[in-house]
Amino acid sequence: MSTLFLFGMPGGTELIVIIFVVLLLFGGRKIPELMRGLGQGIREFNRARASVEHEIKQGIKEEDRKKIEEEPKEITQ
Repeated sequence: MSTLFLFGMPGGTELIVIIFVVLLLFGGRKIPELMRGLGQGIREFNRARASVEHEIKQGIKEEDRKKIEEEPKEITQ
């Protein structure tokens, strides 16, 4: 149970340390480029997620339509 606390969200002090380390590693000039790349990656991920959601919903609609089309055949037989 206590291991769950170790993997929780970082607090204020941890965020400051992370930001400081990022500044040291990349410098002030590289950070906008890094953030731009991160934003593009998030955008592409969201596009792919939305595409998968759309395909799943479309597949569910097709299955429901097939079931509705098959129901009258079963009743008349």
